[in-house]
Amino acid sequence: MTLEFRVNGRIGKPVAEVFDAVVNPKKLSGYFTTLGGASAPLVEGTTVTWWGMAPVIVDRVEKDALIVFRWDAMVEEGEEPYRTRVEMRFKPLDDGGTMVTIAETGWRENARGQKSSYMNCEGWSQMLACMKAYVEYDINLREGYYPSEMKGVVASEQQDFT
Repeated sequence: MTLEFRVNGRIGKPVAEVFDAVVNPKKLSGYFTTLGGASAPLVEGTTVTWWGMAPVIVDRVEKDALIVFRWDAMVEEGEEPYRTRVEMRFKPLDDGGTMVTIAETGWRENARGQKSSYMNCEGWSQMLACMKAYVEYDINLREGYYPSEMKGVVASEQQDFT
């Protein structure tokens, strides 16, 4: 079984504005990389850091259309590190909005890979919702959403807070 997913969402703004909300570190830090921020713009051939700790290796950028990067997958203690591939596509819509599609692939076909793929699918879905609120209405939905981030720690493994 190949572990991969694709999520998408419509943002009610022109493609240039939506694309900039991802590549621009100040904007990205306003709704997604809120703790630790983003160290630099997403520029092809560079490595930036998200959340002050996650290296993002930018493989390809096509202005207002595509961003492709690799980043570290979560691994079990003693497991050899590896990276997954994230592809973000931006499609202008006839109504003036933008369809954003995010696909991630490359997990190992084991229990850790499966769990990580589910977590990232949830994370990218939430990122799209947060981006919509931020870009369309200047609202930061992420603030106060994750119990770990309320304590000043970047969200990672889900914890039972019941």
